[in-house]
Amino acid sequence: MEDEVIERMAAVELLEVAGYDAVDVCNAADAVCALENIDNIRVVITDIDLRSGFDGIVLAACVDRRWPGVGIIMTSGRIEPMPGDVPSRACFLRKPYARARMLDAVRGIIAQDA
Repeated sequence: MEDEVIERMAAVELLEVAGYDAVDVCNAADAVCALENIDNIRVVITDIDLRSGFDGIVLAACVDRRWPGVGIIMTSGRIEPMPGDVPSRACFLRKPYARARMLDAVRGIIAQDA
């Protein structure tokens, strides 16, 4: 989940072109709602610096606690996560990141479950 509309649209397009189904949400509350209602979500991508609601660090902790089988990719161009902010099944990508790096991270998380 990305709070910048253009970046979020680009990430969704990247994932869909790569053959993944993507659920586009604009805030952490909607991400939690999607996780509660859609059974096959395998990866959550979130910016750390979200403008509305709780931030990506809180979202990542929530996902890690409630849905331990869901991988997490955290991104930011402004905030460097502190030790303990990134859950064990999560990874951090500094913005701007290469599109291939994002896909590699998604594939790596999904491969862990295979």
